Amino acid sequence: MTTSHEHNIEITKGKLALEGILGLPIEPRGVVVFAHGSGSGRLSPRNNFVARHLQQNRLSTLLLDLLTDEEAEDRHKVFDINLLADRLLWAKGWLEADPRTGHLGIGYFGASTGAGAGLQAAAREPSNVKAIVSRGGRPDLAEPYLPSVTVPTLLIVGSHDEPVIEMNQTAFDQLMCEKKLVIIPGATHLFEEPGTLEQVAEQASGWFLRYLGGPQ
Repeated sequence: MTTSHEHNIEITKGKLALEGILGLPIEPRGVVVFAHGSGSGRLSPRNNFVARHLQQNRLSTLLLDLLTDEEAEDRHKVFDINLLADRLLWAKGWLEADPRTGHLGIGYFGASTGAGAGLQAAAREPSNVKAIVSRGGRPDLAEPYLPSVTVPTLLIVGSHDEPVIEMNQTAFDQLMCEKKLVIIPGATHLFEEPGTLEQVAEQASGWFLRYLGGPQ
């Protein structure tokens, strides 16, 4: 079992400070930034579950609040994909500058609205971004950017999440990069059914390990 250490971090820009949790396993093969969905953040139990699974596979993780507490109460900002993508790009710059992670390839793991933010961020600034995974995501929110995404992208949806399946299928058709759409049987939007979140974690780990590279 891979040992991992977690560190509370802060990404600052002017008066703005975003709180995060940086998970560092021994000899990491890459680093994955989590872009949380609406109303969620670094303490999301589902994303923490996936992060721990990634750490077991020697992937560093950054669970980050893309919005401050005050901003998170503003529903307009919660769905402001441009703003969320900007914040992800700040996180990318922070990781590239930090000596613990600067040598690592970067992946984005987006849930719900976070998936749209991850895809837009990757289209705008693809350098060093090696893979994207969306869990029950809204890639359609990044529609103008989808044809420009060059990063290998995995879309994961629950089989009982019908409206989101359709949104993901439409977005999948617009992506020109290497891509895959996986539908988890018996899962609803939040993957609360027994064993379904484990399947998400397995799929995500496989995708990131395939493209992030790093030492074997």
